[in-house]
Amino acid sequence: MVKLDKIYTRGGDTGETSLGDGTRVAKSSARVTAYGEVDEANAVLGLARLHATPASDALLARIQNDLFDLGADLCVPIEEAPKYPPLRITQPQVDWLEAQIDRLNAGLAPLNSFILPGGTPAAAFLHQARTVVRRAERATVHLLSSPHEAVNRLVLVYLNRLSDFLFVLSRVENGQGAGDVLWAPAANRDG
Repeated sequence: MVKLDKIYTRGGDTGETSLGDGTRVAKSSARVTAYGEVDEANAVLGLARLHATPASDALLARIQNDLFDLGADLCVPIEEAPKYPPLRITQPQVDWLEAQIDRLNAGLAPLNSFILPGGTPAAAFLHQARTVVRRAERATVHLLSSPHEAVNRLVLVYLNRLSDFLFVLSRVENGQGAGDVLWAPAANRDG
């Protein structure tokens, strides 16, 4: 159970922060960067929810909770025989995302062009969230490339699926794709 009775601790005033296992690291560390990007993606999803349909809002509420799980996963390095079992992203969470992608995409017409971010406010925020999730994914790949860092690989899989899910949901929020803003290649080259 989390209990926050004091918001500031002054512990980060020197540029360090504590991981979930108590280890002190620089705020610029690859691990802190990765879960910071996840936190930003979650915040953009909060903005998307302000404009989303009730059905999309319910999906995004679940995903926001999963993103807190994912941030907690990244915040606690993997170790053998931990004193307390840490929260980790699981395959069923990834499977749920895949099922939602398949279900939502089944009602959409195939694309004949790339889509520009835009359309409804919900779709625009979902596109923004998608790009932040991709940045979180790249930060996680960077973290995974470190020989001194142990990371649950399902974090990367979840982030990869989430960006796909957000793309599909943006099309749903654009009137099942009818309001998608399509890219017109070279439309403005001649002035």
